[in-house]
Amino acid sequence: MATSLYDLSVGTYLQVVGAAVGFLDKGASYCNEKGIALDDVVKTNLYDDMQSFHFQVICITHHSIGAIKALQTGEAVTPMGLYADTDYAGLQALTSQTLTELKALDKDAINKLSDGKLIFKLGKNELPFTNENYVLSFSLPNFYFHATTAYDILRSKGVPLGKRDFLGAMRMGA
Repeated sequence: MATSLYDLSVGTYLQVVGAAVGFLDKGASYCNEKGIALDDVVKTNLYDDMQSFHFQVICITHHSIGAIKALQTGEAVTPMGLYADTDYAGLQALTSQTLTELKALDKDAINKLSDGKLIFKLGKNELPFTNENYVLSFSLPNFYFHATTAYDILRSKGVPLGKRDFLGAMRMGA
C-alpha cells in the first residue's frame, strides 16, 4: 500500500509537534527550577548567524500546519512577519495550538490535495512545486531542521532531554 499525502505530512507533523510540546514543557520546568530566565532562552541562538529559539519554534508551526495551509491555497511564503514576537509561554501556546489544528484535519481532504500544485514566493522569486514535492523536499526538511534546532538550544541550556523526547509517539505496526 502506498503512503498517502496525509501520512507523509500530517502523520509526521503530529509526531514531532507532539514531541515539541513535550520538550518545550520540560524546558520550561527545568529552566524555572534552575533559575534560567525563559526570556533569555527565547533569544538564544546556537551560532551568531543562526536564528533564535523564537524563530526555530515558530518554524515548527510554519512548516507543519502552515505547510498544510499552503497546500490548500496553492501559495507558500516565508515565516517572516507572519508570527507575533512572543515569550516562551506564547511559543508553548502556539505549538499546542498547532497540535490541536493538526489533529482536526480530515485525512481524505488532505489526500485530495496530493495532485495539487503550489508556488513558493520568496521575494520576487516564485518556485513552482507539486504539493507532494513541496512536502517531501521543502516542508519536511525545514520542519525537522527547526524542530531539531529548538531541541538543541534547550539541550545547550542543560535541559535533560533525550532522543525519545524528540521522537515523540512513533507510529508502530507490523
